[in-house]
Order: sequence, then structure tokens, then C-alpha cells
Amino acid sequence: MTHRIVVVVLNHFAPLDLGVPGQVFWTAETPEGEKLYEVVTCSEGRAPVRCSAGYSVLPDHDLDVLDTADTVLVPGIHGGRVMKDGTISDTLRQALHGRPRTMSICTGAFVLAAAGLLDGRPATTHWREAARFARLFPQVKLDPDVLFLDDGDVLTSAGVAAGLDLCLHVIRRDHGSEVANRAARRCVMPPWRDGGQAQYIDRPLPYPNGGGTAATREWMLANLDAPLDLSALAEHARMSVRTFTRRFREETGLSPARWLNAQRVQHARHLLETTDLGVEEVARRSGFGTTVSLRQHLHAAVGVAPLAYRHTFRRA
Repeated sequence: MTHRIVVVVLNHFAPLDLGVPGQVFWTAETPEGEKLYEVVTCSEGRAPVRCSAGYSVLPDHDLDVLDTADTVLVPGIHGGRVMKDGTISDTLRQALHGRPRTMSICTGAFVLAAAGLLDGRPATTHWREAARFARLFPQVKLDPDVLFLDDGDVLTSAGVAAGLDLCLHVIRRDHGSEVANRAARRCVMPPWRDGGQAQYIDRPLPYPNGGGTAATREWMLANLDAPLDLSALAEHARMSVRTFTRRFREETGLSPARWLNAQRVQHARHLLETTDLGVEEVARRSGFGTTVSLRQHLHAAVGVAPLAYRHTFRRA
């Protein structure tokens, strides 16, 4: 059955944010070419909505279509009352509640927060608007450093391209890595990106003269099953441990240990989804060494044990 995504469009919407779900989810198909998602748009009263680039669009539906949604998505906005005082209309607030799954791209998180959907929950938004968001919605557990956050039935992302990351993550969560990887290839983008927003916040460009950590990161990915301690990584990069750690964080937004752990979890997930290897062998190949370690790290990342994860993601 096709999964229906309803995009709620507000005035001052960000043009790319509106286009992302329609493009990315449209590329998600079965091996036989059957579409897995349907994307429709709506606005309050089915009124025309104007974007920050100086043109208007006319959604096909009003808010009543939210009753048919499997997922509701709010694109980013560049103005309006919610960005000024953190409020939305009562009609929109009521319409957003009670949905199976709700997502936002960029400053669309302001709308979810104004509706009360993020109270007491972790969320993210564009780093440039983080201070404003925190001031308007102190009850939200804001993390401005990540590209996106998945809190189960509510998901939020950082700006623009992070919306692509979030949509691919949802496809992967719903249908597994093979479907998501095919969608990523159709969109000419990587299936996932390393690090978080921290790497994009105003800072100098990282070391184009070859003094960065990119080569060492490639080496780490090729040797995930090896014991990679900080000294070995710094030696490979021909830096001191202190310099390597600083430059690695500047370029990825993460410490070497956190980045390496994320890659190992990602590789373990891929092996569980696409091979029949035993859990012990998956643990060895992904660098966790033991099934206990793999189980702990995978549960921390996605909330399930290895065999349960394999069962869920290989059903497709």
C-alpha cells in the first residue's frame, strides 16, 4: 500500500524545502518500479501561499487532507508570525495533532513547536535560527549540532540539504537500505552524510593544502574491523593527537571516536540488512569485536537488538 505524505505549506515557505519531499520520496520504488510514497500538498483553506523567492503556489488540498496522511511534513519558512512570536493559528494547531508521524525540514520545526508537538522532546532546526528557537520554545530539547533527529513519531532536520538527509533516512527506516540507496542514486546524492551541522557553522574552509583528515577518514572506513585508537589515527594523518582531534572535529562536527562509532554502526546495519552473516561475524567485520558490544551500540543507535533489526529491515 502506498504511503501518503501530506506537505503543509505556509506563507514564506522555503522553495527547496517544498520540492525536496516530492522529489526524494517520488524516487523510492520497489525493484519492480512500484512507487512506495504519494506526496500531496495542502494549505489552510487551500489558499495560495507565497514563498521567499517571490512566487506563489496553489496547493491541491486544504487541511482536511491531513486526516488521510500517514506522514505529515512541514517545510521550512523564512518569515511569518511563528518566526516572530512562536504562534500559529488554532486551526493549524488542531490539524497537526494526532497524526501517525510528523516531520519538519529546517525552520518547519518552529511550526511543530508552536503546535506543542515538540514539548519535552529532542529536536533540531537550522543553526542560524537556533538561538531564536531556544528563546521562543524553551520547553524543547534543542540540539543545533545534528543534521536531523528521529524521535519516533516526530522527526526534525536542519536546513535545506539536511531535509534530503531526513527524507532518505525515513525511506531507509520504512523500507531498508537497498531502497534508500537506489533513491539516493536517483537524486545523485550520498545515502548518508557524516557529522552534523557543526561542520557548516561559520568557520574557515578545512585545509585544502592536504593538511586535513579526509585521507585518514577513508582509511578508517577501509579498516573498520581493525583496532583504531586515537594514536594510530593521528600517526596515519601525520599529526599530533591534539592537532588531529581538533581538525577532525572542525571538519566533521564530531570527535574521532564518535565518528568511528557511527561508521561502525552504519556498517553493521548494512551487513544485517543485506547479508546472512551471523551476528558474531557482523560484530567482527564492523569492528565491535563481540556480539555484546554490537548489541549495546546498535541498541543505543536504533533501539533494537541485531536480530530484531535484521527481521525488521529484511521484510521488504
